[in-house]
Amino acid sequence: MNPIRYEKDADAVVTLTFDQPDSPVNTMNAQWQAAFAEAVARIEAGREAIAGVILASAKPSFFAGADLKSVLELKPSGAPRLFAEIERVKRCFRALDRLGRPVVAAINGTALGGGWEIALAAHHRVCLDEANIQLGLPEVSLGLLPGASGITKMVRLLGLETAMPYLMEGKLLSPREAAGLGLVHELAISPADLSARARAWIAANPAPRQPWDDEKYHMPGGGPSNPRIAQMLAIAPAMLAEKARHLYPAPEAIMACAVEGASVDFDTALRIESRHLARIMVGQVAKNMITAFFFNLNAIKAGEAVKAARAKGAGRWSPAKVGILGAGTMGAGIAWANASRGVPCVLKDVDLARAEQGKRHTAMLLERRVKQGRENEAGAARTLDLIAPTASHDDLRDCDLIIEAVFEQRELKAAVTREAEPCLSAGGIFASNTSTLPITGLARASAHPERFVGLHFFSPVDRMQLVEIIRGRETSPETVAKAHDYVQRIGKLPIVVNDSRGFFTSRVFATFVMEGCAMLAEGIPAAVIENAGLQAGMPVGPLAVTDETSLALAVHVIEQTRSDFAAEGKAYQPQPGEEVIERMVREFKRPGRAGGAGFYDYPAAAGKFLWPGLKQHFERSGAAWDLAELKDRLLYRQAIEAARCLEENVLTTVADANVGSIFGIGFPAWTGGALQFINSVGLPAFVARAGQLAERHGPRFDAPKIVRDKAARAATFA
Repeated sequence: MNPIRYEKDADAVVTLTFDQPDSPVNTMNAQWQAAFAEAVARIEAGREAIAGVILASAKPSFFAGADLKSVLELKPSGAPRLFAEIERVKRCFRALDRLGRPVVAAINGTALGGGWEIALAAHHRVCLDEANIQLGLPEVSLGLLPGASGITKMVRLLGLETAMPYLMEGKLLSPREAAGLGLVHELAISPADLSARARAWIAANPAPRQPWDDEKYHMPGGGPSNPRIAQMLAIAPAMLAEKARHLYPAPEAIMACAVEGASVDFDTALRIESRHLARIMVGQVAKNMITAFFFNLNAIKAGEAVKAARAKGAGRWSPAKVGILGAGTMGAGIAWANASRGVPCVLKDVDLARAEQGKRHTAMLLERRVKQGRENEAGAARTLDLIAPTASHDDLRDCDLIIEAVFEQRELKAAVTREAEPCLSAGGIFASNTSTLPITGLARASAHPERFVGLHFFSPVDRMQLVEIIRGRETSPETVAKAHDYVQRIGKLPIVVNDSRGFFTSRVFATFVMEGCAMLAEGIPAAVIENAGLQAGMPVGPLAVTDETSLALAVHVIEQTRSDFAAEGKAYQPQPGEEVIERMVREFKRPGRAGGAGFYDYPAAAGKFLWPGLKQHFERSGAAWDLAELKDRLLYRQAIEAARCLEENVLTTVADANVGSIFGIGFPAWTGGALQFINSVGLPAFVARAGQLAERHGPRFDAPKIVRDKAARAATFA
């Protein structure tokens, strides 16, 4: 079945309707490319008998973009063939540019990536005026670049400076925003109006030209030689290098295409684009990011992990009222997460003053949004009204979900569970926001352990998207499904893990922190350790992030773990690096950033800097180190622990491992996540390198059996 329908009406208007068979969306796959080339050739051949062309879609969306499955199969040796394919598509776009007949894109839904580039192939763009429609070029978020003419055309339509956020950051547009920039020319109120406007424009504009084909064309804002633009371009590469650490080829290529393309004629600019796109598409970083941010992310959003537990035909569960126990940093953040998504919540603490203080956290966030123009005052007031601070258990009655977010102390959590659980509505569920304590143990305080689940939010809640759902030994599948639905209801990203000490994210995060501390214990300079973390692609160094999460809390977790091991009659083996954290807190009285001092000093009138005492107490002048090996240690240690979590059934899917490691602990996005990192290195090579690190630094670097077995079978984590 042809993915493009060619229809010519009595007014000599040809409509090309994109309708990919057996697919909910249109993609620029090989079949579509061949059909498009055939349709354009037919239009060119019959040009004299054609009044105009409408590009339309039979799907709810206009066009979804490239066929990403095929990208994962590309090899570096295929770059020349890929370049030729890209150029063929562009020749079709160019043929429409120069057709001498009006071409209109009738955009009935979302048009992203290649879909937006198809829309840009038209002389005129009409779009339905619907707020849920998204337009733009998000390729950079998948490690790609908009190289099917997107860079060249956006730069020529908007100018270098204005176009950059839509190219370098993948910023998307609503129809009204696109119209405000002149990227969309008309807005339609209905499908019928969309068609009528397209036909009216064709009738009124029999021989249009693209702006870049007009001899009078001048680039908005000026080209690269314009003094103001040149000043911006002089510092842009350095800013990009500081942010991306040369780990992400796509943004560097986008900048090169934009600037070089603005310095040459239009058709040469298109070829520059094609060369960069072919190179990027066959690279490993693109494959890694597509795996994580498209396939893995979509699997999680679709709820693959809980589909079996949801009753057939049942809709998504949404609590009408949520109770939150504890109005500290986490509780206040969870209250914000609920209210900002329209979910009423009760915020309880031991006294009303503390609960009201927790509500003020949301008030401050809303004030900031109002100042930024992201919220109006009436909307902010309605959001704030959804949080009811209280000190009374009575106000928790009929909550469909209660989340305890009190201090990480087992006895305290048990006490608040027993007090609040009777207030749940029929069928309601209870959740603990613990980051380390096993859920099965906490559920012993519950009268209904089958309705007890872990909901591990990350700090700061208003910025961190991930929520780790922890399934206890008795947690029912229905409870997990409800938790999964709730997390998505408040706009967060859920992963589901089985119960264990530290679960998945805290357990893997601890390896990053402890490896940095182990390096410090070896005498390696603190600045070198921090730089190794940044150069590997972590958002901050291991010492800085330990300060942020609290050295004092880390000591508490170590003490709690020792106590638990003793209670279970097990011998506790301290991890390398623990002694550093304990000395920092006990000997040097440096509990972390919240306490005013940790691995860093935090002067009130200046930026933070590494505590000079680290040099005196830990660093050794004769310590040997190699930056490449330090980076490997930080990444391999986390990847190995993630593989162990999968081996031990703490994790049940590779998608949860990859997405959870990126969004929960900041594992570098260029890797595609902790397990995709192992794939990209190659399992045999990973096992070999892990063995080298184990010989030098201990058995914590031994590759788990699951990795060794897959390496022996030439398999991957999929």
